[in-house]
Amino acid sequence: MILLQGNKLERNFGGDVLFENISFSISDTSKIALVGKNGAGKSTLLKIIAGVESPNRGEISKIKNLSMSYLAQDSNFSSDKTIYEEMLTSFSQVIGMEKELRRMELQMSDLLGSELEALMSRYDSLTEEFRAKNGFSYDSEIKSVLNGFKFPEDMWEMKITSLSGGQKTRLALAKMLVEYPDLLILDEPTNHLDIDTLSWLENYLKNYRGALLIVSHDRYFLDKVVNETFELSRGELTRYAGNYSKYVELRAEKLARELKEFEKQQKEIANLEDFVNRNIARASTTKRAQSRRKQLEKMSVLDKPVSQDKAVNFAFIPEKESGNVVLKVEDAAIGYDGDIMSEPVNFEERKYDSIAIVGENGVGKTTLIRSIIGQVPFVKGQASLGANVMLGYYDQEQKDLTKSNTVLEELWNENRLVPEADIRTRLGSFLFTGNDVEKTVGMLSGGEKARLLLAKLSMKNDNFLVLDEPTNHLDIDSREVLESALVDFDGTLLFVSHDRYFINKLASKVLELTAEGSKLYLGDYDYYLEKKAEEAALKEIYDQENAPVKSQLLEEDDYKLQKEAQRYRRKLERDIASCEEKMAANDSESEAINQSMLVEKDHLILIDLQASLDKLALEQEDLLEAWTDLMEKLDELG
Repeated sequence: MILLQGNKLERNFGGDVLFENISFSISDTSKIALVGKNGAGKSTLLKIIAGVESPNRGEISKIKNLSMSYLAQDSNFSSDKTIYEEMLTSFSQVIGMEKELRRMELQMSDLLGSELEALMSRYDSLTEEFRAKNGFSYDSEIKSVLNGFKFPEDMWEMKITSLSGGQKTRLALAKMLVEYPDLLILDEPTNHLDIDTLSWLENYLKNYRGALLIVSHDRYFLDKVVNETFELSRGELTRYAGNYSKYVELRAEKLARELKEFEKQQKEIANLEDFVNRNIARASTTKRAQSRRKQLEKMSVLDKPVSQDKAVNFAFIPEKESGNVVLKVEDAAIGYDGDIMSEPVNFEERKYDSIAIVGENGVGKTTLIRSIIGQVPFVKGQASLGANVMLGYYDQEQKDLTKSNTVLEELWNENRLVPEADIRTRLGSFLFTGNDVEKTVGMLSGGEKARLLLAKLSMKNDNFLVLDEPTNHLDIDSREVLESALVDFDGTLLFVSHDRYFINKLASKVLELTAEGSKLYLGDYDYYLEKKAEEAALKEIYDQENAPVKSQLLEEDDYKLQKEAQRYRRKLERDIASCEEKMAANDSESEAINQSMLVEKDHLILIDLQASLDKLALEQEDLLEAWTDLMEKLDELG
């Protein structure tokens, strides 16, 4: 069923058109990612859909009584209530019904005969309504969502006014989830969330029975949650079926197809023009030449396809090779003023390794990096660099920038022997062109500062890059360019990132940091998750059998058990993938039928179309039930 439609929307600011002639529809099964470069108008379009802003032209139409919630990037959530009291306000109607049921129960002992029968009838009717509105489980739903967003029970009585900005945004999202609107509109919901909370939110939204419209730079999150992708680029909106990775694939295919059609037409135009030029003056062929000229005049000339808007373009090129051993961290404890965050930390990094550091917020990932580069002393232990290692550091706090410098000065002051023209060329590859280079650093946005830091790093030609959250503030296109540059980097990487897609692209190893120390996993992020799930499953099996097993025995003596767990996991994952494929196919077929019904006039055909739609809905319910059961079994493995 179509919940909402946009028809020929246009939004402009002053004389600049942000987008125009945009049309789309959102159905009750839609889980949509809205993607595009920073400044393309994504947040503005969300606000128009949510009714916060109005378009200059066009209209939004929606079904009657559509419930809709909107989470803005800069959500200024405020309340004088406690966390738990605020969550309860989402169920004020249900709580009122609950009180009425209790009052009716007390009345029952005082009534007889027809009065009691009438009261019992009203009680039964209200109980069913109470059940339909989630009355019997709203309290457990609140507690589950609060725990999922890292609000433990000892925080529930805290006043919202005492929370940080990030905590308030998380609470605003938690409140929306328990309200379960028909359409949930989320602008960067993954900000302020650690990886554990992100994983919880992904699972929650995958099972969400309403429609979703999401803007996010977290491509891993989008891959897990969405089944459609809307691309907003150059003022136009294009729909692609599938998650983010599928969108990237389909967009590349579309561009290749359009380029081929363009080149074919250009060849045809050249041939026609050549024929006209050669034959227009000759009496015997002038009619045919005039015919070709008319053909040219009537032809709708295709524009040359553009792969993307202007994007960052750069590379990291080491000046020389390092030795085989790049870094050793031995028996280290990290922390501040004797307060230990993680111990013991031991690992070795060799030439061409790419190690991602992961762990919960507050465990000391950034502290470890700062200790390695010498900014913060180790509480215990040490780190040593190998032969010929040239270390370059990217600081997520952007402290290595001077606010009073211009963009040009920021690069040129540290590279005085490089000609100004070369400095300007390098800045141009990071999208600083024309008068941009005369801006002071203090005037730049977070994304511009991130690009400037990367420009400085690219000038140093180091062979060992240590990066602390390098994708913060970057839009998706810039992240992908950074990934490509680092994939091609002929050196060694050590980095911290919350961007799991970025980790998967780059990491050859994952270093997990916990309060109990470090553990190295030899693979990318998905491999790390797989190994963690196996470890959790094996631990559960042995805990149930009351057989304490050391991790060394798990690795060396329980090979068959590990293989069995792997086989079972793979079967579950295959069955889940099969369900998801069938559900996606049903969604696409339902969408096609819905579109047909919008234009169909014949009532007999409409009846048949509705019957097909009903059948698909029943199939979708069965598939969703099977999928939920499989997901629960997979969750039991960890």
